[in-house]
Amino acid sequence: MRTVLLVSALALIAGSALAQTPDPAVLTPERVFSNPGLNGPVAQGVSLSPDGELVAFLRARPDDVSVLDLWAAPTGAGEPFKLIDARALVPDAGELSEAEKARRERMRISQRGVVEYSWDEQGRYILAPLEGDIFLASREGGQIRRLTETSADEIDAKVSPRGNYVSFVRDQDLFVVNLATGDETPLTTEGEGLITWATAEFIAQEEMDRDTGYWWSPDERFIAVQRTDESTVDIVPRLDITGGGASVVEQRYPRAGRPNAVVELYVQDVTAARRVKVDLGDNTDIYLARVNWSQDGRTLYVQRQSRDQKRLDLLSVDPTTGASRVIASQTSRAWVELTDDFKPLKDGGFIWSDESTGWRHLYLYNAAGQKVRALTEGDWPVQTLDGVNEDTGQVFFSASMRDGAEAPLERRLFTVALTGGAPVAVTETSGSFNLNDTATAYVTTYSDVDTPPQTALYRADGTFVRWIEENKLDETHPFWPYRERRMDPEFGTLESHGETLQWMMTKPYGFDPTKTYPVIMQVYGGPSAGGVRAGWQSATNQLLTEAGYIVFRLDNRGEGYRSARFKQALHLKMGQPEIEDQVLAANYLRTLPYVDDARIGMMGWSYGGFMSLMALTEPDMGLAAAAVGAPPTEWSLYDTHYTERFMSTPEANAEGYAASDAIPRLDNLTGRMLLMHGMADDNVILENSTRVIDALQAKSIPFELMLYPGQRHGVRGNERQLQQWRTYLDFFDRTIGSRSAR
Repeated sequence: MRTVLLVSALALIAGSALAQTPDPAVLTPERVFSNPGLNGPVAQGVSLSPDGELVAFLRARPDDVSVLDLWAAPTGAGEPFKLIDARALVPDAGELSEAEKARRERMRISQRGVVEYSWDEQGRYILAPLEGDIFLASREGGQIRRLTETSADEIDAKVSPRGNYVSFVRDQDLFVVNLATGDETPLTTEGEGLITWATAEFIAQEEMDRDTGYWWSPDERFIAVQRTDESTVDIVPRLDITGGGASVVEQRYPRAGRPNAVVELYVQDVTAARRVKVDLGDNTDIYLARVNWSQDGRTLYVQRQSRDQKRLDLLSVDPTTGASRVIASQTSRAWVELTDDFKPLKDGGFIWSDESTGWRHLYLYNAAGQKVRALTEGDWPVQTLDGVNEDTGQVFFSASMRDGAEAPLERRLFTVALTGGAPVAVTETSGSFNLNDTATAYVTTYSDVDTPPQTALYRADGTFVRWIEENKLDETHPFWPYRERRMDPEFGTLESHGETLQWMMTKPYGFDPTKTYPVIMQVYGGPSAGGVRAGWQSATNQLLTEAGYIVFRLDNRGEGYRSARFKQALHLKMGQPEIEDQVLAANYLRTLPYVDDARIGMMGWSYGGFMSLMALTEPDMGLAAAAVGAPPTEWSLYDTHYTERFMSTPEANAEGYAASDAIPRLDNLTGRMLLMHGMADDNVILENSTRVIDALQAKSIPFELMLYPGQRHGVRGNERQLQQWRTYLDFFDRTIGSRSAR
């Protein structure tokens, strides 16, 4: 990469095309992608012990942000301490198995070291898989015990609820270790080839937010265990291209409209070594969505979703026989969303959420599956059910609401009585919340535009207890030298088809309203949690403002925790309402006197890559340039659960699929395109980009291309991300930035 990139990117700021001594306060790509991380010591994966007396969390090493250690902090007096030092236990991390690589890709885990952990329900142990083996940390005394040391990877490890066993998956079978005796026992032995036990299938991991395939009963007598047969799934050969060569992977990939894996559920009696099959119904073309146990372990609850995703049934299962019956159902004309808002209660009833009113709300059910009452109501959405304290009769939930009205930029913690009544705000500020099992305390991670992520412990009534990671922005913070050039985003709204859309805009340092500036529109655009947030902004945004760009983001219809109508606007027509809203945003930008009408670009990855390509081929957008990352370019090439949820099948919605195909639109390119893709992508397969490459070449249309050998659906590691952002900055500088104006 030529050094002219950095020089030109900083020229606007330094006032000289050849700045000899750059201002040290100017944030550079080299600093963003180096150690220590600019966000400071951010706690990841925070969880409270079941008794609420200890907090565990993951922290990146200061000498290598790609490696995580496990830390803990007492909820009373005492300082945080390192519980598991990843490099001390495994100094030389080896190559992960392909199965584990794929699993981590599905879970969006890009770091190494201790990347996940779990408590037993007694709070005596913390279990941590580490580089393919399993370590058990005792809370009392802090001793660390290595449970496995094999050439195979042990994955999805768990401590049993009462702390008597550790379970894990190895070579497609489920094993348990008796912690008292050390004996290891396989509970299944048939896992090989296309048959896998106790592991969530590709679709569940990638699209259903379900990362496990087995579930312990509270009394440790039973384990509900999934069996997956992939023989029905099409083989989609793909090249896995690395810097050292290429191999052909015969990937079982369930494309839209094609067969899924056949998933069955069994209940294994751990002590009696007996297994029964759960009756999931006669139709095998369904999704195993969620599995939960009642508090007494006598009932297994299974959420079964129809293939078209318009129906979600709750099954009550007898674990001794496998017999089941439907006790409650949810339906929708578009799709029923899956959540983790299911909570069994002591009396056999449960709490469950749905969108039957047009907004997601919580409902109390009795043991027979009948709705007793609404726990929340109003024109605002519940985001998550966070905890229940049955002793005090309190239900805790997160919601985008303030004063009884929708507040899309917020996420606050509330409580409501099991007997009903108005919700009461526990927090005045937005954040993410993690409650202990008894809902007597919670950990929250908070940030705002001036404050990097801070993690603290509170009692359930909102009383501050202690910092876990204060992460104070002071002279010791890695971002401190760059704070003065950080620009706060501005927020606003636009109206589209009766809906209010949220946007945010960040202007360059030293902004002069009498001048005109190029704009980079950042986009994701599809079904997602949304990107407009009044929180700490990414350092890469500052790279763009440092280079002289206005950075703009709009959450179009479909994005964010909003009403069902808002999200379902794109039903059967992905890439149409979203682009219509982005055109609205581009036209708004052109009304601003400080925006250069001819120098508007866009960038996005994954669905955002699809949106960038669709926008670049939409004449009404008038984009001068777009960076298109890992785009799905024909939805029939993408997987079943995601695509069919929004688009139905290619056979049933041929018009919608055709309208979202990028190839027929390529003659409408309004500006320059940079296309980027990982050459080992097993999610948005490289074929999505090669078909565009082929079509552009056949049409003699010039474009720019950056491929990443060995990278999957994201670009990982400081070195490659530095190259990626140097490429972004160079591309935009030549097309809409300082060099484009020469």
